[in-house]
Amino acid sequence: MSYSKEMILQQCNALCKNTLMETLDIQFIDFTEDSLTARMPVTSKVHQPDGVLHGGASVALAESVGSAAAIVFMDAEKVDVRGIEIAANHVKVVLEGFVYAKATILHKGRTTQLWQIRIVNDKDELVSLAKLTTISLPKK
Repeated sequence: MSYSKEMILQQCNALCKNTLMETLDIQFIDFTEDSLTARMPVTSKVHQPDGVLHGGASVALAESVGSAAAIVFMDAEKVDVRGIEIAANHVKVVLEGFVYAKATILHKGRTTQLWQIRIVNDKDELVSLAKLTTISLPKK
């Protein structure tokens, strides 16, 4: 069964209700045949005490979009997807605006998947680069 881009984004955004993603105002905004993109506003809600984007909020955004991408690109009716490792490098400070996280698959195995998540600012400048490993477990 084939789903439209709009339907996939609507379903991803529906998954955010009553979760950390809703708390952080993460919204899925784009989907292609090999990527999923979400954005998050940079406000005091996600700042460190010194007024810059908290690295933990960036990692939460990265894992959220990577895990959602795994659900979209794997057979979610047959498997449950879990993140098993994430690593991130933060290279640029963000004070306000939005950050955009684009998850693309580097390895799509039956059991494990490796995702690259690039987080950029409003000027498309690299803010963080994350690598997420997910595992697909058979549903019981």
